[in-house]
Amino acid sequence: MSDQLVQNSIFPSEDKIPTAYKLNGSMDQRSYLLNGEILQWHGDVTPIQSPVCISTDSGLEQVTLGSSPLMDSEAALKALDAATVAYSQGCGNWPSMTVADRIQHIELFLQNMRSKRAEVVKLLMWEIGKPLIDSEKEFDRTCDYIVDTIHALKDLDRNSSRFEIEQGTLAQIRRLSLGVVLCMGPYNYPLNETFTTLIPALIMGNTVIFKPAKFGVLLMTPLLEAFQKSFPKGVINIIYGRGRDTIPCLMSSGKIDVFAFIGTNKAASALKKMHPKPHRLRAVLGLDAKNPGIILPDVDLDNAVNECIAGALSFNGQRCTALKIIFVHVSQQNAFIDKFVSTIEKLTPGMPWSNLVQLTPLPEPGKTTYLNALVEDAVSHGATIMNQSGGQHSGTYFHPAVLSPVSPDSRIYKEEQFGPVIPIVPYTDISEVTQYVLDSEFGQQLSIFGNNPSEVAKLIDTFSHQVGRINLNCQCQRGPDLFPFNGRKDSAEGTLSVSDALRVFSIRSVVATKHCDNGKNLIRDIIRDRDSAFLSTDFIF
Repeated sequence: MSDQLVQNSIFPSEDKIPTAYKLNGSMDQRSYLLNGEILQWHGDVTPIQSPVCISTDSGLEQVTLGSSPLMDSEAALKALDAATVAYSQGCGNWPSMTVADRIQHIELFLQNMRSKRAEVVKLLMWEIGKPLIDSEKEFDRTCDYIVDTIHALKDLDRNSSRFEIEQGTLAQIRRLSLGVVLCMGPYNYPLNETFTTLIPALIMGNTVIFKPAKFGVLLMTPLLEAFQKSFPKGVINIIYGRGRDTIPCLMSSGKIDVFAFIGTNKAASALKKMHPKPHRLRAVLGLDAKNPGIILPDVDLDNAVNECIAGALSFNGQRCTALKIIFVHVSQQNAFIDKFVSTIEKLTPGMPWSNLVQLTPLPEPGKTTYLNALVEDAVSHGATIMNQSGGQHSGTYFHPAVLSPVSPDSRIYKEEQFGPVIPIVPYTDISEVTQYVLDSEFGQQLSIFGNNPSEVAKLIDTFSHQVGRINLNCQCQRGPDLFPFNGRKDSAEGTLSVSDALRVFSIRSVVATKHCDNGKNLIRDIIRDRDSAFLSTDFIF
């Protein structure tokens, strides 16, 4: 596939963009949310470019969507002050509020958010190149996650509404907030993955400073008013700008109690070190991954190929849960690669709004250059590009490249590519694959494809101590959201699921007294007169 062919077949002329998906002019976003008010930024801004390019007579022109604020440390510290005052060491209105009342605020936000579905979906397509159907799924899944979180908190609170009697002690145990949360989400799922930390942090009574990802920043604009209308002032504060200008001052202040971050382990480590009291900082981190797919000799080849393609190329492989390296037993090597390549060449490239599109342009500047360098490095170490059009690129589009055999000396062997380059490594003995997993710096997930119970069982017992999730005859994935989502080694810190997230953003606190008449009478009177928000037997339906 030549560059010119890529340009002509992928990128449209402006008149070919469907009216329903055209943008209504430039979106110069200067609004931000601080202490309950939507304010206007009057400082510098940064242009926001779309991965979508327009084909013109003079070549490709990348679409500029608008701009967003380049806020500074002074603005960030004002957001910190607002969140700190709103929390007020746990005595603020929000952390002191009953669970039932906080749920009402979250439900109001969900109602306001749903009214912005069309705007957010369109911006997901234009900002990060996510296909229409996947953009809609991301929005709807996020709404479902909020509903599930509300149900999970109700269950948690119901269990906490009773008293424990143990060894002559009468006690009530409840989960309380931790403090001020700094929340930073990823660009590949700027809504869903961000909200899997943001919503549980809020609903548990914490106050939040939220900085959107560097790509997918404009799609938060339609939601600013929803946040502003749904929460008391200072509870949620939304800032923009470069991380290096806004985040170090927050971390070094020592006033951040929880750091919720999805990104690279190097960035997370650097930011955590800035906190002057690291033992007081709770971290909730989703980090790098190099998830392997393992093809055993006894395998359903059609299923393995289909699952590996979905795992490696859904949203162009820009997922932490993507399959990023595939190990194939030599007995299946030729058959697997032939089917794999044949299926990939049938995938439909195009614009995010195009019908049944499966491959779209990439949002990161310089990404095609980076991926091309990975391909060239692998080839220099003996790999071959197995698909005829693999690695061809133009503008922001990079056609998937299947590489095999990939040498351990290649960068792609260990480096997380986060894009449509698929390294395939033939192996003769499973110990080669086992050693790769044991030596890996990462430990999020892996997929095993095989039907020999004894062989699969041995691998499960070995790998269960290395990764957070083992997938049998299916791709790596995050969902269902009720399942734990975590990782070992440099892939994560903390566990997220609907229920786990509520625990991550809270701490168990105990009120106890001797199980005697005086103790029982005191607690009974407090509950009867509703003098305490903590001591309560209220049951949320």
